[in-house]
Amino acid sequence: MSAFSEFADAMSSTGVKPVETAADMSRVAILGGGDDARLLAALCLAEGAEVTLFSAYGAELDALKSGVAVHGAGPVGAYQTNREDAPSIQTTAELDRAVAGAELIFLTGPIHKQRTYSMVLADHLSDGQALVLAPGRSMGALEAAWLLRVGGCEADVTLVEVQAAPYWFTTEGATLHLSEAGPAVAATLPSGRTSVLTALSKYLPNIAPTTSTLASGFADGSGLVEAPALLLGGAAMSDGGPTIPMGGVPLEENQSFRNLIGDDQQRVIEQMADERRKVAFRFGVRDLPSIDEWLATHAGAASGDGRRPVPSHAEAKKILRDVAIGSLEPLVSAARVAGCEVPVTKSMLQMISAALGADLAPAGRRLETVGVTADDLDDARKAMDRIAKGTR
Repeated sequence: MSAFSEFADAMSSTGVKPVETAADMSRVAILGGGDDARLLAALCLAEGAEVTLFSAYGAELDALKSGVAVHGAGPVGAYQTNREDAPSIQTTAELDRAVAGAELIFLTGPIHKQRTYSMVLADHLSDGQALVLAPGRSMGALEAAWLLRVGGCEADVTLVEVQAAPYWFTTEGATLHLSEAGPAVAATLPSGRTSVLTALSKYLPNIAPTTSTLASGFADGSGLVEAPALLLGGAAMSDGGPTIPMGGVPLEENQSFRNLIGDDQQRVIEQMADERRKVAFRFGVRDLPSIDEWLATHAGAASGDGRRPVPSHAEAKKILRDVAIGSLEPLVSAARVAGCEVPVTKSMLQMISAALGADLAPAGRRLETVGVTADDLDDARKAMDRIAKGTR
């Protein structure tokens, strides 16, 4: 077995016997009060789960007092909060009470919040619980596992890395307008805990299980799709979608994320995809999604059903920040270990840092930031093996 294959195996298995988990995982905790958290809370409540939503922010909890309304695709309806006489989303500002007894815990929000949750949860988890990062992007589960151990967590929990939510959405007050998203690769750490993914699919029906979080991390195409779409516009590069005649007004149904991607952006996406495939191959991961599959997952349809809305300027900046930290920098880190050059990915990372006015690379997920010495492949493999088995 090659050193790269051994490295891959170390990332995908702890060597610990899987603990028993609840068959249905009907007690759910949602950490975070943003729009993505409200979506997950509604999806879980619609499937009959007992849902508790935690937020440390008064404004988020206040916004939930009127409940969550869902229009469009998905479980359409009104979902109330804090009712004692009917099923509802229970809200709390107490983290320990939110996760106590929960079988399934969602870590939501941007990466810096997911990192915070991973640290503060260390003292509050029990054997058999599952933590879901949606989206986990690249190395999400591995980073969370490392932070939990740094925080002193000794519980045998399952981490789940999911690459996308089952619906795109726009918000209007307390209302979420949904459109169905494409398949999302998912895996567990440690690998092989298929019962967790089976239970999770009730709430996230678009998940496509894969063998390990190493495979799901390389299958993360968010950076190679979202960065070119959001950064590379203007006169030099034409967007996709139908041509608008002089004086014409674009139809609302054609205002989609997919139509930000024209032939020029597509060529950049293909080059970034080639770089990701090259690094993944060195790590023993070969069966990655096609370009069309990555576009379906991260860009959605050009119009109609499955259309991903175009984000606002503020939201686009948040997306780019997570893309840099959680998708592009992890690939650059893995490429250094693999001895591969990824010039287009590096350039895109530099462009994002320039656009946001901050060097995001130091904040990115890198092997060395999760306790892996990346200067030498053999040392990195041994360190990863210790982390994966819980001995470091």
